[in-house]
Amino acid sequence: MTAFGEPQSVALVGGTSDIGLAVVEALSRSGVVDALFADGDVDVVILAVGALGDVGSPLEDADAAVRVAEVNYVGGLSVGLRVGRRLRSQGHGVLVVLSSVAAQRGRASNFVYGSTKAGLDAFAQGLGDRLHADGVRVLVVRPGFVRSRMTAGRPEPPFACDPDDVGRAVVDALRRGRETVWVPPLLRPVMAVLTALPRPVFRRLRL
Repeated sequence: MTAFGEPQSVALVGGTSDIGLAVVEALSRSGVVDALFADGDVDVVILAVGALGDVGSPLEDADAAVRVAEVNYVGGLSVGLRVGRRLRSQGHGVLVVLSSVAAQRGRASNFVYGSTKAGLDAFAQGLGDRLHADGVRVLVVRPGFVRSRMTAGRPEPPFACDPDDVGRAVVDALRRGRETVWVPPLLRPVMAVLTALPRPVFRRLRL
């Protein structure tokens, strides 16, 4: 970090759904995280391993749904713990974890994906609390629908955003020392309302 708090080194783990599973499998049997820190301290590590999967057929293809869970939750846990240990050892740094607004309440349309992100979100919050005293911060990012290769061809819901919107929000959150950021910010009150709805009412929304 510079004297003004600007990161000098950034590591990205994942980044596209196409390579998410390959990264997870590689991490489980090699020292990839160690290699990220081989040249010295890393100020910011971005954990972007994730897969959406076929949200319409988890009941028909349980194996595919399990693979999504392995990438999004088990993979995130695996990377997050290893990165957290290294950041704690160096005594500073930020782990940016890409969660999702889908983590906030299970929805029939993507309940498998949402459940994996809910697990990752809770893990990231707890990890941040565990590492706080060591000078390490975990930033949980909760974007809504992002126009990307992962969502190409899917119906676009309200509050959709672009990758650049997420990038700018993350940079602003890093500079402000925040631990959670919603993209766009309006999703925070929207999800607060949806989360508070009684389940029978929420179910009728068919989200």
